[in-house]
Amino acid sequence: MSPRAGNTGTPHTLAFVESPVQLLNVLEWAHAQGLRPREEPGAGFTLVVLSPTDPMTRGQLRRMAELAREEGHEVRWEEARGGATAPFRTVGSLAGLLRRADRVVMGDPFSRYVQLLLTITRARSLVVVDDGTATMEFVAQLARGERLVRWHRKGGRPAPRDLLFAPVSARARRRLSPAGNRTVEVFSAMPVEERPEGVTVTANAFAWTRERFGPPHLINGADLVGTSLVETGVVDGERYLEAVRTLAEAHGVHRYFAHRRESADKLHRLAVETGLEVVRPELPLELIARRGPVGRTVLSFPSTVVHTLPLALAGTEVRIVVCDIDPGWLTEHASPRAEGFLAGVTTTARGVHRLAAVTPA
Repeated sequence: MSPRAGNTGTPHTLAFVESPVQLLNVLEWAHAQGLRPREEPGAGFTLVVLSPTDPMTRGQLRRMAELAREEGHEVRWEEARGGATAPFRTVGSLAGLLRRADRVVMGDPFSRYVQLLLTITRARSLVVVDDGTATMEFVAQLARGERLVRWHRKGGRPAPRDLLFAPVSARARRRLSPAGNRTVEVFSAMPVEERPEGVTVTANAFAWTRERFGPPHLINGADLVGTSLVETGVVDGERYLEAVRTLAEAHGVHRYFAHRRESADKLHRLAVETGLEVVRPELPLELIARRGPVGRTVLSFPSTVVHTLPLALAGTEVRIVVCDIDPGWLTEHASPRAEGFLAGVTTTARGVHRLAAVTPA
């Protein structure tokens, strides 16, 4: 894959992604916008991948980039974290494109990389696409005029790097607030309860995913969707393994779909102690499930998929079940915001999508 692919012409729209889910949702947004590059070559849409260093994430991003190219989109791959000088090279190489872009699409407004790029662009149209449940917190913080802090870090003391970056973050937040002739749109499958004044919220119905893949072949038994809450320090590892074991026995789970950030050691132990088949998906789970095969029941802890899978699997007979996080599973290092936020994810999923809920004994 050439790191300079798609570096021709002057883009009308510039999209930045750092994760496979963000890239998927940029494709969904482009589809909803009616951007059809196959029918309109040179339509002015360039998708920039700010590649991370994690091998699992890079692998999924490369596969998603291939799908984007198959759709006719221009993709530019940036080794944005390849060494100490990589950020300077990346920002320098993108500065011209940023200044010429009329519209900028981004997947993670909490990202320092994206916040830095926002200080350069002159685009009058800004679009935020889903980066999972973090989108819910971003919209709420924007509505309340708060500084942008990821939910699992909220309540902690700012690190020295946070303090140094604070002016850039504050400027990015101002850029993400509608003013004058600058518009801001949030394209999301997440429930948005607090709408910032002047911000347009557009529903992501996963129409591209449903048209492009499936319907899936259904298999007996259940699949369980993993989470990285242990890796982020929110949930205790021993409690998590016990919960997975209990759910597997109670619901006939055969496969465990690992989150791309789950550690290899934890997954190895989980496979040995539960007997589950651990699957490392090569694509976001919405696409894996839509392509199939998939269990007739899919269980998940509070995460993005309890909102996105019902949309991606609409019209199928797959039953989505959400498992509550017991407050006793939280670590002493978990943010004070964690319990309420996770409970809100499950509550809204049950309310919007009428999902069943379970609690491991």
